[in-house]
Amino acid sequence: MNNRTAPRFLRFVFAIVAIALVTGVQTGEASSEKEKEKNDALLSTMQEELQRAQTSLGKLDPPPYFLSYSVYDQGVAFALGSHGSLVSSTAARRRSVDVRMRIGTPALDNAHAENRASASSYGSLPLEDDRNAIAHELWRLTYQEYRKASKAYLTVKTNTQVHAQEEDTSPDFSEEKPPTSADYKEVATAPDQRLLEKFVREYSAPFSKYPYIYSSAVMITAQKTRLHFVSTEGNHVVAPSGMIRVAIEAETRADDGMELMRVETFQAESLDHLPTESEITTRVEKMASDLKALREAPLAEPFDGPALLSGRAAGVFFHEVLGHRLEGHRQRGEQEGQTFTKKVGQPVLPDFLTVVDDPTLRQLNGMDLGGWYEFDDEGMPATRVEVIKDGILKNFLMSRMPIKNFANSNGHGRSQPGLMPTGRQGNLIVSSSHTIKDSELRRALIDEVKKQGKPYGLYFEDIQGGFTLTQRSAPQAFQVLPVLVWRVYADGKPDELVRGIDIVGTPLAAMNRILVTGEKTEIFNGICGAESGQVPVAAAAPAMLFSEIEVQKRAHSLNRPPILPPPAETDAGKTAGAK
Repeated sequence: MNNRTAPRFLRFVFAIVAIALVTGVQTGEASSEKEKEKNDALLSTMQEELQRAQTSLGKLDPPPYFLSYSVYDQGVAFALGSHGSLVSSTAARRRSVDVRMRIGTPALDNAHAENRASASSYGSLPLEDDRNAIAHELWRLTYQEYRKASKAYLTVKTNTQVHAQEEDTSPDFSEEKPPTSADYKEVATAPDQRLLEKFVREYSAPFSKYPYIYSSAVMITAQKTRLHFVSTEGNHVVAPSGMIRVAIEAETRADDGMELMRVETFQAESLDHLPTESEITTRVEKMASDLKALREAPLAEPFDGPALLSGRAAGVFFHEVLGHRLEGHRQRGEQEGQTFTKKVGQPVLPDFLTVVDDPTLRQLNGMDLGGWYEFDDEGMPATRVEVIKDGILKNFLMSRMPIKNFANSNGHGRSQPGLMPTGRQGNLIVSSSHTIKDSELRRALIDEVKKQGKPYGLYFEDIQGGFTLTQRSAPQAFQVLPVLVWRVYADGKPDELVRGIDIVGTPLAAMNRILVTGEKTEIFNGICGAESGQVPVAAAAPAMLFSEIEVQKRAHSLNRPPILPPPAETDAGKTAGAK
């Protein structure tokens, strides 16, 4: 993006089916694993074509110094339902490939600065293990990529002669000793398509009872993926991965035209790891009651004062406001704001807070984490990274793009197929050594309100996402989008639900106004979008009391609710929904 990144932690996107499913693992013997690798026609064809390309292109001027193939063999099952009926149902399989090439030297190559896209080409491979067909497509994409990369390298060399020296002169590519790993554990077949269709029918049906809900949908996506990665560094990786994702959405409109939405998402390894039927039904019913209450809630006014964020809301807040500024590639380049670049070893949070990003963690408190993976999209092993310890900045989330004083990857180079990996979040986890019981947080909020002489404070029960500006051509600010906000009055007046505000501010000020946290860690799973595409992530944090949070009015349309009343639910419709 030109002047900002807009990572939306929660995206209810029907068209993008980029999540995975693992429904079970068979252990198998080590000898059978080796036998599967030996007979892996896709892997051996990739290795042979890589070697042939390396030999042939090495004779050209300029020659590439690095080449890799990443093949994603994916099977997808998808179902979409609304009002108890099936809207869409499909299952498909595809093989996509990223061909990545570096020309020049690790110190300066074709991917330098704004030319990063020149290092990657994307295409599709045959589904069958036809060696000739696979090799032909790899050959075509490799030479296509060479033409693009070689032109970009000439541009990069010219620019270094006519431009002033950059502040960070780190190499463009890190020198690593990537591991070789081949995991051929079988992933169980995807759920029967009829089960997915039954799921979306069942959980979309209750919304039909509420005429004030104008649109609603339930989507379930199941995908299993096996990554094949080879590079001229001599390593290869074969790794299965997967997840099942559910998104439930409902919308209405207030009399003044404000659009109101509630979204719930669930991510897990398999259907049996999802919440129980009663839990999901309870969430659906709460979504409906929340929307009814929001339609009748008063508009909030701009405010600056004490606020309490639930654990889920705090997790999203940290992901948006802090997490993106800890991604390695944002620490170099003349366009980036570099909020924390020169603060390593300095306090950036209160001294009772620690932040780690741990993509190796599959579960937390018995809940599956959406940001789990074994290898990143550059073939590097996932690694737990302690980015902030007791408030002190220690590290960044690194891909293979080095930055000053951080020369190597720590397994956070992530992307969706077709885009260049950058340092991205996985499972961002916030912990605290200064806690009080969660039941005491509301009283602590009221005490802070009285201390500041404010009439009320705000309680943010849920946040749907947000975006943050990280480039220096724009203000270093963030905007977080809450959906359930309550006024908590100091005089004992009952809490009041309000609508129509967004949290705004700047990161350095906002993150140092945390006074105390609760004890219980809550988890939010979602999809994050940034320069390298959409990747599954998780954020976990305890509830947090802030001495000050600023909110502004939210923009909305002036379209009135529908004049024509919604159609009445017929007996036939009820019967169809039940089926």
